[in-house]
Amino acid sequence: MSRAYAIPAQLCSNVRFSFIHAEAKLRAMSHISARLSSSLATAPGWLPWFACGLTMLFWASSFVVIRAGAEHFEPGPMALLRMSAAAAVMLAFAFVARIRLPRSWRTWCTVCLWGLLWFAVYTVVLNAAERDLDAATAAMLVNLAPLIVAVVSGLFFGEGLNVRLLCGIAVALGGIALITAATSTGRISIIGVVLAVVAALIYAGAVLAQKRILRVIDSNTMTVIGIMFAALACVPFAPELGRQVAEAPLGAVLVIVYLGVFPTAIAFVLWGYALTHTPAGVLSTSSLVVPALVVVMSWVVLGETPPPLAALGGLLCLVGAGFAIAPHVSASLAARRRGISSARPITDLHRSDPSRQSGDFTANSAAKRPSDHVYGCGL
Repeated sequence: MSRAYAIPAQLCSNVRFSFIHAEAKLRAMSHISARLSSSLATAPGWLPWFACGLTMLFWASSFVVIRAGAEHFEPGPMALLRMSAAAAVMLAFAFVARIRLPRSWRTWCTVCLWGLLWFAVYTVVLNAAERDLDAATAAMLVNLAPLIVAVVSGLFFGEGLNVRLLCGIAVALGGIALITAATSTGRISIIGVVLAVVAALIYAGAVLAQKRILRVIDSNTMTVIGIMFAALACVPFAPELGRQVAEAPLGAVLVIVYLGVFPTAIAFVLWGYALTHTPAGVLSTSSLVVPALVVVMSWVVLGETPPPLAALGGLLCLVGAGFAIAPHVSASLAARRRGISSARPITDLHRSDPSRQSGDFTANSAAKRPSDHVYGCGL
């Protein structure tokens, strides 16, 4: 009889030890996470700008890598491999950062649809565009998105359309006309141009949706859920991906994995950190340097340069976009000087807004804060 009770006692002892060991590990990780958050909060002033610069390099490199990977992967399978790598990184990040999941099913559905649009549909469309378009021209066209955001915000969100914005639109449209004219030379595909413009429209739509959703959920949680759902949405491409991975060289597979780890997962975390420590309007203009970086990278890595007419058109697109959104930069700086920082930390918003703590997406919570201009060049 004593032997019969000895085994359960030993099992109970082992289970108790396991719980104690697990609790100790959780406390250690919580301590590390707290120290990391504290160190970021007291980080030197240059660190957010360093994070921004690193993000721009990652996003610029993505155009070049997509162009190179198009030789071995179709748009859909490439998106699945990229999102799978990003999802693996974000899953580890979610565990370490201990993100707060939304409680409202409406918020869950909204964020999942945003992730489908931003990380799945956009990625597939951009991959398709770069099969017929050089990396630099694609980057120039995609960076019309900040201008589109400004126009939609002015027409439908009460932010107004001024003369400066209209002039910027005219200049950018002139740039698109030049790029379209360059397609007649045979060096640029009209299909690639159309797909790149569609990618810009999707990018702008995702940013406009993000501006509203960020009022009820923090950027890290939103990014984690969006990427995870995008990876699931791309699963139908799995059979094709299996065949193409078997045929592609190891280097081609690894560069697509790089796309998921760095330009997607790590870059979006760095972008979210930079947004919480710098004026959003100023940070938004930093994405306009991406095409210039892409031109240099594609020339060095791929030996590609856009045709002169397309290069001039892309330059006009960027000048028009930069000229149009300049007032948002000035407003953001003015708000910072007045002490109403547009980069208010998300943790403070959680403490001050009960609707964000519960994850309820309501019109009242949406009306509590003015819209933030969050123009990332998310790739």
